[in-house]
Amino acid sequence: MRPTATRPGPRETGDPGRPADGGRRPGVSDPPAAGRGAGLKLTLERGRALGVGRGFRLPALPGTPLSPRRLTAVYFDTRDHRLARAGITLRHRREGTAGRWRLTLPRGDARLEVEAAGAAAHPPAALTRLVLAHTRGHPLGPVATTRTRRRGLRVRDAGGPLAEVAIDDVAVLTGRRVARRFAALAVDARRDDDEGLAALEARLRRAGARPGDGRPPVVQALGLARPSAPPPVDPAAPAGEQLRAMLARQLAALVAHDPGTRVGTDPEDLHHMRVATRRLRAFLRVARPLLDRRWAEPLRRELGWLGDALGPVRDLDVLLAGLAGETPTLGSADRRAFRSLHTRLVQERQRARGALLEALESPRYLRLLERMEAAARAPRFTGAGASLPALAAREWRKLRRAAARLPATPSDATLHALRIRGKRARYAAELAEPAVGRRATRFLRTAAALQDLLGAHQDAVVTEATLRRLAQTTASRRTAFVAGRLAERQRQRAAAVRRALDSTWAKLERRGAKAWE
Repeated sequence: MRPTATRPGPRETGDPGRPADGGRRPGVSDPPAAGRGAGLKLTLERGRALGVGRGFRLPALPGTPLSPRRLTAVYFDTRDHRLARAGITLRHRREGTAGRWRLTLPRGDARLEVEAAGAAAHPPAALTRLVLAHTRGHPLGPVATTRTRRRGLRVRDAGGPLAEVAIDDVAVLTGRRVARRFAALAVDARRDDDEGLAALEARLRRAGARPGDGRPPVVQALGLARPSAPPPVDPAAPAGEQLRAMLARQLAALVAHDPGTRVGTDPEDLHHMRVATRRLRAFLRVARPLLDRRWAEPLRRELGWLGDALGPVRDLDVLLAGLAGETPTLGSADRRAFRSLHTRLVQERQRARGALLEALESPRYLRLLERMEAAARAPRFTGAGASLPALAAREWRKLRRAAARLPATPSDATLHALRIRGKRARYAAELAEPAVGRRATRFLRTAAALQDLLGAHQDAVVTEATLRRLAQTTASRRTAFVAGRLAERQRQRAAAVRRALDSTWAKLERRGAKAWE
């Protein structure tokens, strides 16, 4: 791959299967015994909360009435409401004489409900560990009590059960006195049917419901504002303000995906947490000319430690997912032999996950979060006047020189080093994008494509090496044969990626010249 000339490659480039950082990638998940806590019940719920007055009545809808319920909930949080401000709810909910703890974690347009048994006076450790990145050791105590009367309908259509629609009449209690009341209308989906749910919501809004304000009941009970992202920084703002905003954004992403990483049911939480960690470390590196190095370098080292803790589990997620895609092409005898390879890899992942959870529960990790929070509020600058576009241009020139030095057939290690250079140039461009605008945006799209290819190549190289290691240490000749066969496929995959690199690099070079030269 040369920056001044390209060699045409065939249209067939294989299936790298590795989207850009922040995109979806398949993986494996743990069984529903989240983190270190056994006995947890996990439910992913999708729905909408609509605003209604206390006199709202449901329109005539097809379905069956739900049994009326009376629920009393005691919400727990820190004194400064760290959970509520993050959109997280932790409560002990009692219905009649039965009570359960429930933790609600936001998941985009859905929410993950985690239930556990335990005495009402104190939240169980299995739940408090999941929100440690938010509480950071601050004590949890009762902050609000509500009493809810719930009535509703299980709505059906031609496709079967569509949603449960419930009206909650909520009383916020101070002792035994009702301090105030509010009503809410919840629509909880019972199947994936966006069109049917949209039609149902439209009927409810015609009956008088209005869009909800997005606040969970505890946030409403406490009278807090809806959690929201900070406004974007003015593109004309100084470099220091741009950097501060980017650090804050990535730290928020890291903390937001920490509970899901601990739960372990969705590999994308770990993926996004790792990407945020990498970006934080890269931003501090790119901005070295602006920052006090005695302050920034220790932070980078600690972020490197966190990245090293996150990496093995994520790498095994990708490896296992890639191999899972190969198994349908194997014969029945080979699939049976493959199971022993899969078992060994799963065991490796379990050991790596245990080490990861130890790191996330360590005082060292909590200190890092506190230090990064302070860094995002007030980075320590040197007073140097370097601009972010100038820093991005410098990283681009480094990448271009590295590409110019590539031999005709670069080694796997050389391509991996180029991948690291590409990430640095990409993250530097992200810092400069608000100031540079569309030219930087186009560069970033192509840089992501190059990173996808180089990442796919590295995945194939690592998977091949892992399979050959397993083949050498198995007692079964059939298993060793299957491992070798799969390893050869990974080599072919890496070769297909190599053939696609030149055209992607040529496009990136053109866009890099327009953005940074």
